[in-house]
Amino acid sequence: MIIIVRLLADLLDHAHRRQLARVVAMFIATGVLQGLAFACVVPVLDAALRQDWDAATTWLCVLAGLFVAHHVALTVGNLDGYDLACDLLDITLGRLGDHTVRLPLGWYDQDRTGQLSRMASKGATDIASVPGHLLRPLIAAVVSPVTVVVAMAFLEWRLALALLVGVAAVLATTRLLAVIVGRGEGAYDAAMAEGSARVVEFALNQPALRVFGRTVHGNELVEAALTEQKRASRRLLVTGFGGLGIQLLSIQALLTLVIALAVHLSLGGTLAPATAIGLLVLTVRFVESLIDYGELSSALRIAEGSLRRVLDVLALEPLAEPATPGEPADSGIELREVAFSYDGATQVLDQVSLAVPARSLTAVVGPSGSGKSTLLRLVARFHDVTAGSVMLGGVDVRDLGTEALMRRVSIVFQDVYLFEGTLRDNVMMSRPDATEEELREAARLARVDDIVERLPHGWQTRIGEAGSTLSGGEKQRVSIARALLKDAPVVLLDEATAALDAENEAAVQEALTALSADRTVIVIAHRLQTVVAADQIVVLDGGRIVERGSHAELLAHGGRYLDFWRERTQAEGWRLLAGE
Repeated sequence: MIIIVRLLADLLDHAHRRQLARVVAMFIATGVLQGLAFACVVPVLDAALRQDWDAATTWLCVLAGLFVAHHVALTVGNLDGYDLACDLLDITLGRLGDHTVRLPLGWYDQDRTGQLSRMASKGATDIASVPGHLLRPLIAAVVSPVTVVVAMAFLEWRLALALLVGVAAVLATTRLLAVIVGRGEGAYDAAMAEGSARVVEFALNQPALRVFGRTVHGNELVEAALTEQKRASRRLLVTGFGGLGIQLLSIQALLTLVIALAVHLSLGGTLAPATAIGLLVLTVRFVESLIDYGELSSALRIAEGSLRRVLDVLALEPLAEPATPGEPADSGIELREVAFSYDGATQVLDQVSLAVPARSLTAVVGPSGSGKSTLLRLVARFHDVTAGSVMLGGVDVRDLGTEALMRRVSIVFQDVYLFEGTLRDNVMMSRPDATEEELREAARLARVDDIVERLPHGWQTRIGEAGSTLSGGEKQRVSIARALLKDAPVVLLDEATAALDAENEAAVQEALTALSADRTVIVIAHRLQTVVAADQIVVLDGGRIVERGSHAELLAHGGRYLDFWRERTQAEGWRLLAGE
């Protein structure tokens, strides 16, 4: 419990830490007052059984005062705790939002997106429940028994000693069970995240799955994830209930031990019957507190796990931002001896040097896994390079600042994501202040105007979550229109025309060629039309540039590019002429 209070303090600002301290102090006072109230039962019973009504009345007045003080402390603590819980929900979501937007874009993947979604929903609620619901009973379950033991030590030290020995055994059992159950909770959380991701993926890909008759492969992924989720849930329940049973058994054994000792002392004449009865009442209350703690410990572990995951994300190093952003001279791009590794061991790019002149079209080709997409991501600073530098207009992208860099770069990836909303909203999001003429021109160049004419409400048609009402090619055209409308001096396209048919690809390629007149365009390409139109072609293999030059130069060279060209002409049904 002390650990989770410290973790909460790490999440909170100074003012809310003070509020947390007040909440804890009030709940500690509540526990002490509750323990003292139960301790007063012993002299009240003793006086009543001796028919000493004056003493009984005095102790009853003390008991009434303790109840009033307990009620005041409890009310103040609860109100402060509920207020802190509401603020904590906002703080958790706010800090997560503020921090994650400063993390490298390359940090995000499907798994991490799912984890963030879980943190922002269930995780944030679990964390807010600590001051709102968990702290009061947990603190009372610890402080009240401690107060009872201290009071019992003054009344009958042998029973107090027996309780302390028993509590040590119970706490050791609880700690061991917490470790075992904690492992199960980790596996359960991972299975839940995987199951959620698979269900969302299954829902979003229904059009493709139905076209292929709901393929067994598609269903198997969801079923396997849900089956593992069910197994993890069952294992957690079995472990949790088994652990709780062992814990309750040890607590009942403690109660039996104390009762037997009290009876023995009473029969031996060393403990008055009235005192024995009062001490047994205290013991029962002591045991009830331990049971409460055992039942709440599972919720505490869940909240602690959620809090640790949030703090782990907040501890991630954000992209370094320059104090004074540089100002690029133009839109030329240069990679200087760039090396990069995702895991610190395997080099994805190795000693890559490349100059991309301003207002030119560069095509990057190469086999799968050669580092093509990574090259584009480094230009956009999804990651910082391991070695070397990436320059834009003569300025290192690390010295530009994320906001300044993003203003200058438009990116279109093969995997397009469109937001729930209208078609117009999805295109305009790249530049909300664009004029109607600029919007229509970008739509014309990307052939989105054809989509507008087809949709029932034109630009105002809602396209569903992830653009579910559009085909793959249509989504790519919308994404390209969004990039064109942004009017950034650098355009990066990662196989962005792969899902387009020949007619639309030709139109979009014509637009990209026109764009390179006043923009710097780098495109990862598999289509021959894109490659032929490039001012410069770069061939990547094994993380290194093995060839570069124009289309004619590379064909004449007779290396990897010629092999690529032959493969693609055969795949696309082109005929390589002798003169080429």
